[in-house]
Amino acid sequence: MAGAAARAVIHHTALASCGSADSCGPLVRRIQLAHMDGRGFDDIGYNFLIGGDGSVFEGRGWGIVGAHAKRCNADSLGIALMGHFSSEAPSPAALSAARQLLDCGVAQGHLHPDFTLLGHRDVGDTECPGDQLYQAMRRFANFKP
Repeated sequence: MAGAAARAVIHHTALASCGSADSCGPLVRRIQLAHMDGRGFDDIGYNFLIGGDGSVFEGRGWGIVGAHAKRCNADSLGIALMGHFSSEAPSPAALSAARQLLDCGVAQGHLHPDFTLLGHRDVGDTECPGDQLYQAMRRFANFKP
């Protein structure tokens, strides 16, 4: 990705939640294999993933185009919170980690200071990131559906 990303797209993994680095690590690997073997991606589609305890896992990382939201991968950062947030609320630790990750991206020049924060449903025909996570995102700075 050339320059700072203009958008950040929030996802949920729609799988079971995990609450520690020890339990989330194997889940990240499972998602990576599903993306590579099942979808033919070069790597996991997300730039970062966040566990219920606030652990942040690097997927493609900063500056690499993700494969997380058709038609907007080229100028966006994809962040997935691990869990299924249609009826379950994301943990405060996970939400805090997401905010800190976004702030870090801006501070390091990987995310434009005036970036637009979106849920996956804002750019695709999906329920992702789930109603509970989507409602929580509405309180984030830069949220502009």
